[in-house]
Amino acid sequence: SKAKRRFREEPASCLNLIHVSLCFMISLHRCIVVKDVPGFYVNRCFGPYLVETAALLRDGVPLDKLDKAIKNFGMPVGPISLADDVGIDVISHVANFLSNADLGVRMEGGDVSMMGDMVEKGWLGKKSGEGFYKYNGKKKTINPEVEAYVKSFVQEDLHLSEEEIQNRLVSRFVNEAAKCLEDEIIANPVVGDVGLVFGTGFAPFRGGPFRYLDQVGVDNYVDMMNKYADKYGPQFEPCQLLKDYAASNKKFHN
Repeated sequence: SKAKRRFREEPASCLNLIHVSLCFMISLHRCIVVKDVPGFYVNRCFGPYLVETAALLRDGVPLDKLDKAIKNFGMPVGPISLADDVGIDVISHVANFLSNADLGVRMEGGDVSMMGDMVEKGWLGKKSGEGFYKYNGKKKTINPEVEAYVKSFVQEDLHLSEEEIQNRLVSRFVNEAAKCLEDEIIANPVVGDVGLVFGTGFAPFRGGPFRYLDQVGVDNYVDMMNKYADKYGPQFEPCQLLKDYAASNKKFHN
């Protein structure tokens, strides 16, 4: 047919194919193109978020309070429910893989071994009927056995506010997204926003991590992260790209 002839006669290249595929997949809310690195982009950003979840449990935050705080931030589901939905075994594998991928202190700060222990005990999440929650049809309740187990990891109950819980979790997520842009794992902030909104459900109404940074001010965010680094450790140190944007008062989106 004429259409087929036009298609065959059209000059093709790898870059053209990637561009067309990217546009098509974004229109379907599907994959984005990133560098081939440990965790790629979405899981790479998810790693520090998982580790910080473990750190917050260590600091005495109850399971349901952790979920509620992140849902109130705008995520469709909290980290505890997400772990159960995905599978504790899968989450444990991702957390351990990234912790051993030589990515530095950004993947540190919390003890993810509790998830491996949960796998050994058969607490795999929704697919096994019990994880952090117990499931009975569409109803779920906190699993008292897991709740007691998690409390054994608590070093000190810091009585954290909802805002601080949100800031600690989200800043780890956002900082890693910025580090991925700094390292050219993603091509630009638009790809970074699309990837995390559709790949992880990052608070859609906030527009993604880079749009969110523009809204709150990169300089304000860097100041907050520096304070957390002093208080909780170097895993909160903002990446160089964030520092540069803060110093020059730049935005990620025009």
